Amino acid sequence: MAHDPAHREGEFDLIAILRDRVAIARADVRLGIGDDAAILAAPAGHQLVMTTDTLVGGVHFPHSTRPEDIGWKSLAVNLSDLAAMGATPAWVLLSLTLPDADRGFVERFADGFAELASQHHVALIGGDTTRGALTIGVTAIGFVPDDQALRRDGARVGDLVFVTGTLGDAAAGLRCLDKRAANHADLAAAPDAVRESLIARLDRPTPRIAAGIVLRESASSCIDVSDGLLADLGHVAQRSGVAIEISSELLPASPALLQTFDSSTRLVLQASGGDDYELAFTLPPDKAPAALRDLAKVGGGATRIGRIVDGAGVRLIDESGAEIVLAQRGWEHFA
Repeated sequence: MAHDPAHREGEFDLIAILRDRVAIARADVRLGIGDDAAILAAPAGHQLVMTTDTLVGGVHFPHSTRPEDIGWKSLAVNLSDLAAMGATPAWVLLSLTLPDADRGFVERFADGFAELASQHHVALIGGDTTRGALTIGVTAIGFVPDDQALRRDGARVGDLVFVTGTLGDAAAGLRCLDKRAANHADLAAAPDAVRESLIARLDRPTPRIAAGIVLRESASSCIDVSDGLLADLGHVAQRSGVAIEISSELLPASPALLQTFDSSTRLVLQASGGDDYELAFTLPPDKAPAALRDLAKVGGGATRIGRIVDGAGVRLIDESGAEIVLAQRGWEHFA
């Protein structure tokens, strides 16, 4: 197929920007960007863990999002998947689809991408650029010691359910950006600093890599909270063949969320809002104290929010044990 020489030159320029701005060297990258494929040296005694995610403008992030934040988030959501498996991230592939060859956008995108990549020593080893609606595809690769990966299918009756960090901020941040929602009394009265902190949680989630590595020694199951707590824990319940009870009053909330929303709105955001990229995991009761101490040592923490019981599915319950039914339990792409 013939190519427009000017377009082709622009494509190579964009690749050079990404290569130069995400220039993180690793000894295990034997051949990186510049050939038809990368050559990697996997560490002995480890298994590779791979994940991929696609972010589409206007679907996974507002079109008004800063390019730096799009770059950060496109990597963060993939690193969060590796964290949920207890994997150490190492390499990443990036496919960038743009409406046009916007050098300024790519430079800023690469800066945000590189900022997070450098924090976790993740090397960009290849990818692709093409023309089309703004879409970012990332494949992240990490490794975990043989047979130590965290999975979704290990939860057992009697286990306790925990979550790192706090829930609901990202969904609240999205409401801050929605002009219709922002006019509601709860958000209209919120100080600018509070609104900005909520939006930051949406734009720049923190992948819980260190927590995932710590949990390899103790967690019976793990998943990252991307589509909403209830929806994501539903995958754990289904894969493990158990039921999960979540206590609404135990869900952790940030000061910004507590300050901004009433309890009923807050519960919806926490239980079904999604985009938190925290880790939800299960622990046998006898392993919980040591695991929580270890999580505190790596700068994180976790809150007990429920338990594993006989049955199927996920139930959100109030203090009396009555089930709370929400209109939506999480994000569904094709709903």
